Amino acid sequence: MTYRLYYSPGACSLAVHVVLEEIGTPYTLQEVSVARAETQQSAYLALNPKGRVPALAIPSETKLLTELPAILVYLARQRPEANLLPIASAVEEARAHEWLEWLSGWVHGVGYGGIWRPERFCAQDTSAHEAIRANGRRVVQEAYATIERTLGDGREWALPSGYTIVDPFLLVLYRWGNRIGLGMRVNYAAWTALAERTLERPAVQRVLAREGISIE
Repeated sequence: MTYRLYYSPGACSLAVHVVLEEIGTPYTLQEVSVARAETQQSAYLALNPKGRVPALAIPSETKLLTELPAILVYLARQRPEANLLPIASAVEEARAHEWLEWLSGWVHGVGYGGIWRPERFCAQDTSAHEAIRANGRRVVQEAYATIERTLGDGREWALPSGYTIVDPFLLVLYRWGNRIGLGMRVNYAAWTALAERTLERPAVQRVLAREGISIE
């Protein structure tokens, strides 16, 4: 089975790219650049009317699988031996979903959505966009403080059970924190330690090189 990942370099699709590399399954890549607005072009919208990345083509399915948490969970369950989702414990698995839903829906959707895409919240009144951006930044900073406190309890990974699909997503958000000037290395010591552990993984190194990006 060969998957096809529709991705944009440095977008949240990076987490899926890492997981595909971690599980060692065959896949191909199709770049759909957010920066060049390729997600809004008719050819991609015909495949994915949501106009977002990531999207995953599964050979047995006629429709693309969309939404980051859904794709990450699906891939982890295809290769349970990779131990990227703690399915042996209902509580631990629920904690993984808890992380993913909050990071995706709140931190990414509301926080970074407000900072980078204020028109999603108020398309008609552009005078409101600065207030939306400011609120998005507040959401991100408050969430980042929560993440830092959580990671600061001595754990090595987001889940105490070990490295999971949550950690590549946290690496994406760590990188985005640097992009908006939060000074991650200076201000988020526990999260920086997790990011550095993640960067030691060969799968992560291969993906960053392939996408041509760094986390700083």
